[in-house]
Amino acid sequence: MKYYQVDSFADTLFKGNPAGVCLLENTWLDSALMQNIAMENNLSETAFVLHDSNTFSIRWFAPLGEVELCGHATLAAAHILLSDISGKREIVFDSKQGKLTAKKIGSLIELDFPADNIYQIPISEAPACFDQLPKEVWCGREEYMLIFDSENVVRNIQCDYNIAANIDLSGVIITAASSEYDFIMRYFCPKYGINEDPVTGSSLTLLAPYWQKKLGKNTFKIFQASKRGGELFCRLEGQRVKIAGHAITYMSGDLYVDRATKTL
Repeated sequence: MKYYQVDSFADTLFKGNPAGVCLLENTWLDSALMQNIAMENNLSETAFVLHDSNTFSIRWFAPLGEVELCGHATLAAAHILLSDISGKREIVFDSKQGKLTAKKIGSLIELDFPADNIYQIPISEAPACFDQLPKEVWCGREEYMLIFDSENVVRNIQCDYNIAANIDLSGVIITAASSEYDFIMRYFCPKYGINEDPVTGSSLTLLAPYWQKKLGKNTFKIFQASKRGGELFCRLEGQRVKIAGHAITYMSGDLYVDRATKTL
């Protein structure tokens, strides 16, 4: 099976968020086998792309489980397919979250994702995994979103990963307005084996609707303030979030998979 590793939301190697991309033909692998491959890769997510005739379908696995939506691994898959495989400038993936479009715009790849339906909850219901209290707490389908007054707090906050691993939702986004960018963010997801995700495109499905109302604009330049760091571009169009970034291939090779024994 052909395998790639791509640094997403980066235009140079060793930045952004590394994602695995496994290209499948005709049929899906067994889910347990895909989970084992993702665990073996030990990246935030590995994307599995099934090519059947002219249709592409995509699923994403973190080291400890399948996830419902992933931005950086979709960007990685689109980068490989648009650059090396399909010869196209636009591709559509079927996914658990409906059809996801990716297209080349200059040197960027732009993803088209559904906006999340966010709602505010009391601060007292915030996950108690940080050493600072937020000023607001919001929820989406799968994540908490914590709003802070200070960019410096977001950059320097400490997370208790043991507590964060036991929250009821998948992960926690933290964010604040920024002097250089429209806003900055970080993302924590130890429940799925990711203490802190380097760059999280799918978090913009929550962040964009929030910051649209706060800043009165639809287009954003964002920085994810993880150790690796990553720059994202985003615009909100109705109930769709357009998420754009660069990607660069780090590695390509082959995985030797025995479907019968489910071993590598």
